[in-house]
Amino acid sequence: MSSYDITIIGSGPGGYVAAIRCAQLGMKTALIEKYDTLGGTCLNVGCIPSKALLDSSEHYHNAVHNFEEHGIVVKDVKANLEQMIKRKSEVIAQTCAGIKFLMDKNKVDVLTGVGSFVDKNTIKVTDNSGAETTISTKNVIIATGSKPNFFPGMEPDKKRIITSTEALKMTEIPKRMLVIGGGVIGLELGSVYARLGTEIEVIEFANTIIPTMDATLGKELTRVLKKEGFKFNLEHKVQKVENLGDKVVLTALNKKDVEVTFEADYCLVAVGRKPYTEGLNLEAAGLSVNNRGQIEVNDHLQTAVPNIYAIGDVVRGAMLAHKAEEEGVFVAEQIAGQKPHINYGLIPGVVYTWPEVAAVGKTEEELKAAGVEYKVGSFPIKALGRARASMDTAGLVKILADKNTDEILGVHMIAPRAADLIMEAVTAMEYRASAEDIARICHPHPTYSEAIKEAALDATDARALHV
Repeated sequence: MSSYDITIIGSGPGGYVAAIRCAQLGMKTALIEKYDTLGGTCLNVGCIPSKALLDSSEHYHNAVHNFEEHGIVVKDVKANLEQMIKRKSEVIAQTCAGIKFLMDKNKVDVLTGVGSFVDKNTIKVTDNSGAETTISTKNVIIATGSKPNFFPGMEPDKKRIITSTEALKMTEIPKRMLVIGGGVIGLELGSVYARLGTEIEVIEFANTIIPTMDATLGKELTRVLKKEGFKFNLEHKVQKVENLGDKVVLTALNKKDVEVTFEADYCLVAVGRKPYTEGLNLEAAGLSVNNRGQIEVNDHLQTAVPNIYAIGDVVRGAMLAHKAEEEGVFVAEQIAGQKPHINYGLIPGVVYTWPEVAAVGKTEEELKAAGVEYKVGSFPIKALGRARASMDTAGLVKILADKNTDEILGVHMIAPRAADLIMEAVTAMEYRASAEDIARICHPHPTYSEAIKEAALDATDARALHV
């Protein structure tokens, strides 16, 4: 029986990064993955493939709608979904190969199969053929991630009632698609197909899209997506979805509790994700899950069994790849006797529509609920020279700062490349900067980042320069 200092179950961003850091710190490391490819949901059926398709669809959309204005004449522009899917698959293959390279480079033993506990120090790995391998380990990190969630009545059949996994490998561009859920997954994948010509209709239970983010972002993104052809049905409670062979029919109750129906070619169920712990045999290790399916951990990401840790989507907090990565490094360094740190209040969130949506820190709604005195600075993207030059004028930057100390409490933006721009805010807030600190930093011109400076100026005595 092979013995290890640490064994990680799950090779998603949290798991493989944890494996690398453990190996760097001199631990004999094993990584267990049930699928033949490494990288988990994010690399195989999540973050990476969705960005590949988002980029492809954005190129097509620009060719159809914007090239002529730029003086580029193209005729008979067609969307080749088959090629888009093929390119996406190549991106996945390259990325997964990169993870395999990193495992080899760091001398991490990769075991393919389902990992299950025999006891807290013993793990059985069962491969696809049923063959079993047993290993012993001093420590364990559970990083098994999550899977798509759904509620009664909207169970996916993976044919016409689909999840994000099926949406990433469609064989046709639908004429019409219903999207249950106005969150990140639904809006990103909805954007892919809307740009390719699909009529997208969103059914959302809340009274706004991206309901966990600042309300200003939800309003602005709604306006932007409506221009792209999205239709929104807010405050609708889905009762059932039926596959009738050549179409789907969705029944919902609107905000007046009146039953309404919707028809389409496909229905994408995108109502979030839930922790995945199936097959782990947690009980054998002395563990269980809570009523949300999560493994409970302390501030050190330690479970009730001291040598077993859990990270990423199986524990509390945002289901984000970068959060899982930080937790993987955190646990590795802690086991090695270091004193790592994660600031959960400063983990940025991003929606990869176009323009992108990004945020960090407190929302205005949260500050109001907590009774915090705050001030607001905002700046429209359309006031930027770079935005006009690029014909990307939708969006805004909004900065929330403490009314008394001027410390930045939250930054929320819709802008081109907001996913990258948000890091200025994260860095500033990590160092507890004030709005005036950002306002006094020289930003290059012409750039989208100037909107952050201008919003900071607006938060600092309402002295934005370009509005």
